[in-house]
Amino acid sequence: MKNKLIIGRYLPTQSVVHHLDPRAKLIFVFFFIILIFFCHSFGTYAWLFVLILIFMKLAKIPFGFLMKGLTPIFFFLIFTFIMHILFTSGGEVLLHFGFITIESNGIIEGIYISLRLILIVMIATIMTLTTSPIDLTDAFERLFAPLKVVKVPVHQLSMMMSISLRFIPTLMDELEKIILAQKSRGSEISSGSLMTRIKAFIPLMIPLFISAFQRAEELAIAMEVRGYDMNVKRTSYRLLQWKLKDTITITLLLPIGILLFIIKFSGV
Repeated sequence: MKNKLIIGRYLPTQSVVHHLDPRAKLIFVFFFIILIFFCHSFGTYAWLFVLILIFMKLAKIPFGFLMKGLTPIFFFLIFTFIMHILFTSGGEVLLHFGFITIESNGIIEGIYISLRLILIVMIATIMTLTTSPIDLTDAFERLFAPLKVVKVPVHQLSMMMSISLRFIPTLMDELEKIILAQKSRGSEISSGSLMTRIKAFIPLMIPLFISAFQRAEELAIAMEVRGYDMNVKRTSYRLLQWKLKDTITITLLLPIGILLFIIKFSGV
């Protein structure tokens, strides 16, 4: 299970994307996700999917490894697709059975929304795989530093984000150990019907939550012992340096957006 979840993990390889400033990557991903929401045709989704494949190649991330990031949201994608099929009306009626009516617009919108979620997860996963949690936290804090003027706790939010990203792989490792322990006691988790599997996972959640609270308490005590004070102004050991390649990365959003809207309004 832990091998299927790559959110929050970092691949320390040498690539062009790895060497970009984390602030540039955050800005690029933010506006790229905005462009995804303007997609409403198969041509626009295909254009952005090709771009993501190019980013994946530049980041030296295997395609199969990246697709593992979609595994945790697989059931959510199916649920979203079914909801659009059942509740989105318009177009040609494809099936009518009792109170259930499936129309062509519902299927098309369900496909569009599913593709949108897949693209968002893929681009966000590329960013987390190519950016260490520390760099990501520093970039978040630097970008939102002006909000400190209006008393927004930017540093505290950055610290929470960093701890959350670090805890995801740790908790998945803990869950893997609990599953192995339950299987050694004869518990059937990966077999049976869907409801049987859901019921089998309920006993796993209790020790997982207990372990999570224990780790959180240990982390809080360790930070307190070391004299950590969130109200004190802190400095960074490694300073972020914005370079020409980061500016070029941001400016790439302009031709990407222009071509996206050309494809959209051309009816492709």
